[in-house]
Amino acid sequence: MKIQQNISLKPYNTFGIQTNAKRFVSINSLKELKEIIALEKNIFLLGGGSNILLTNDVEKLVIHINTKGIIVNDFGVDEVLVTAEAGENWHELVLWCVSQNYGGLENLALIPGNVGTSPIQNIGAYGIEIKDVFQQLEAIEISTGKTKIFTKAACKFGYRNSVFKNELKGKFIITNVTFKLTKKNHNINISYGAIKDLLTDKENPSIKEIADVVIAIRKSKLPDPKEIGNSGSFFKNPVIQVDLFNELTKKYPEIPYYEISENEIKIPAGWLIEQCGFKGKRFGDTGVHEKQALVLVNYNNASGKEVYALAQKIQQKVMETFKIALEIEVNVI
Repeated sequence: MKIQQNISLKPYNTFGIQTNAKRFVSINSLKELKEIIALEKNIFLLGGGSNILLTNDVEKLVIHINTKGIIVNDFGVDEVLVTAEAGENWHELVLWCVSQNYGGLENLALIPGNVGTSPIQNIGAYGIEIKDVFQQLEAIEISTGKTKIFTKAACKFGYRNSVFKNELKGKFIITNVTFKLTKKNHNINISYGAIKDLLTDKENPSIKEIADVVIAIRKSKLPDPKEIGNSGSFFKNPVIQVDLFNELTKKYPEIPYYEISENEIKIPAGWLIEQCGFKGKRFGDTGVHEKQALVLVNYNNASGKEVYALAQKIQQKVMETFKIALEIEVNVI
């Protein structure tokens, strides 16, 4: 375990933003992690780098979580508990579970990032969220170095949200996550329109077929961070009150929506951004992706500040046009 000086963070964030870490250390074991936080409290955690926008150099000690390992335990007749270390790549974990015929994660294929950050955002796609398959996680409290187990209730999961983005932000380091998956895969979810449309000839699709369809859909809509820097969905889909929705439908009868409750309606942020004319537009080295308006991109050498300025411009235009406040999903540093 060696602390390095003045390390470029460009390879460590999917936006491909060039910033530097004054000090940087890669952690490969729980022992190393406990040793480093016993010495350092002013730290910046970095996992897969898929949900951050770096706008400045990082003065804190950057700790890159690179721990690996998967443990499987039976849980009754039909279920299995899969515990993955925080540094495991998320998509690779999904593919491994599918290969073992463990169902539950297949709708979440190809989401960038690592396992350790997945509960923080309560990542979700195509009708499934982490909370739907979550059993527990272990985390180290930075101030004491003690390990704590968090149940689903303790995580306070919400839409792209958890306790780790709110009252416990910056206080714990997630070290592993346990998922409760199925062996017989009788709880598959193909209700999402695009999945259902591509599986019309399959009466009882396998979890591999579902994962393959999800991967195909995501590849057709979303840019590969290895080719164009991005962090996936940059904004949350806003939830608005039904009164505002009814007002908007008078002017925009074609507006897409999802009913959350009697009083709340979710509107696709990508649709709002597209209606404001941003889809496919380029602003220097940053811009809005041509196939998915929800994704901001770094074409080559954009700075984090330039990407953030574009995000603010989009927020302002959406507010002016629709009276809807877009919330940034990505962590702006």
